[in-house]
Amino acid sequence: QKASRRITKLAKRAIFAIHKGELDEARELLKKAGEELRQLRSFLLDRPEVASLGMLNPAYQEYAEAELLLAFVAGSEPPGPSEIGAPPDQYLLGLADVIGELRRRALEALKAGELEEAERSLGLMEFIYMELVSLDEAQAVLSELRRKCDVARRLIEATRGDIALETRRLALEKAMKELEGLLRAERQA
Repeated sequence: QKASRRITKLAKRAIFAIHKGELDEARELLKKAGEELRQLRSFLLDRPEVASLGMLNPAYQEYAEAELLLAFVAGSEPPGPSEIGAPPDQYLLGLADVIGELRRRALEALKAGELEEAERSLGLMEFIYMELVSLDEAQAVLSELRRKCDVARRLIEATRGDIALETRRLALEKAMKELEGLLRAERQA
């Protein structure tokens, strides 16, 4: 269990590095996490009674989330469950969690005045959500996935609202500057 927590911690640090724009650091952390995950998985292969307890599930989810977030942010092809080495159910749960991280990126982009980046993050959030909700069988079997999709829908709506507000604010700011310019020109005439 200690090893599982260590893997989870490495993946969380990688996510933090991704948000800071330190993609090389994130890759290094994920490389370490992936190696530890593979070692732990092979150790548990000989111990099915322990493996069936699901002790690795949080590590699989966090690792999948970090690997997928890195791929989306770097603009590369997202790895599949077999490439990550995660069971499909844990991969899907990690993918669902990426939506929350993309909301965080969208909000950071809005704070930095990068509306296009915020819209890109929202687009990815919506794409992931639509893919997840189209998996009827997975939704039926994984109650946790249903719950995460419900949360994701709320995050998407909130992000859409935040972007709409910022778009309106920018339009108002532009109109005010134009009006200010007209008034200044009028006074000088």
